[in-house]
Amino acid sequence: MEVSDRHMYESCPLCDGTDIKKFNEADCSNHPLFQAGLNPKMIWVICSGCKHVFTNGYFTDEANKIIFSRTHPHQSVGHEMEKNRILASMLVDRVVPYAKDGVWMDVGFGNGALLFTAMEYGFDPIGVDLRQDCVDAMKKIGIKAHCQDVATLELSSKCRVVSLMDVLEHVPFPKEFLRAIAEKLEDNGVLLVSCPNSGSLLWDYLTGTGTNPYWGEIEHFHNFSRQRLYSLLEEVGFTPQSFGVSQRYRAGMEIVATKS
Repeated sequence: MEVSDRHMYESCPLCDGTDIKKFNEADCSNHPLFQAGLNPKMIWVICSGCKHVFTNGYFTDEANKIIFSRTHPHQSVGHEMEKNRILASMLVDRVVPYAKDGVWMDVGFGNGALLFTAMEYGFDPIGVDLRQDCVDAMKKIGIKAHCQDVATLELSSKCRVVSLMDVLEHVPFPKEFLRAIAEKLEDNGVLLVSCPNSGSLLWDYLTGTGTNPYWGEIEHFHNFSRQRLYSLLEEVGFTPQSFGVSQRYRAGMEIVATKS
């Protein structure tokens, strides 16, 4: 009997198109976060209209509880702090041409390296993460942190920078999520986004050789190409400013955008 751990998408979560076709299928049973109660089969579909590729559904509350009951070692606050500080500095350097101080909110902060490093550059850090243990660890070292949906989060002042490092592909409805992020940003505020680039030749190579890790990435609901992500950002009020290749994750891209 197949496990029902997802709410099925009735239309494309980006353009609301209803002409959706199966695109790929993967086995996620070997993923570190896989547990009993989750379906080992992942079905990927494509929207005939906007060509966005996404899973056929997003997790139920019960499935989310299973997923968030475990934490990857690299997502633990302070993990390999010295190594990750260097990688994080490259991200902050991407932002500095557009913002040099102010509140920096990192959504899905994981090991905290980006916030720690942003502090060194003079930013005021705030963390948001759905793993309570990560939030508790961040609070213990004196950094403001919230275990809450960013859409319902109330801040005393708007942010100068918001970072979404490998977060957007985890969000069931990215358009609504980005609009909520825009509301938290100052005028001309900066958005830093990273995610796998499904439009790269490397992505195609990994898929062709059967070694693409993202088809079986249990926490991902979306595969963005640079073109589709740029279009989405522009639709919700951001202007892409720069593009780079990630040194943190395979086939990853990093985009800096400003609030229009």
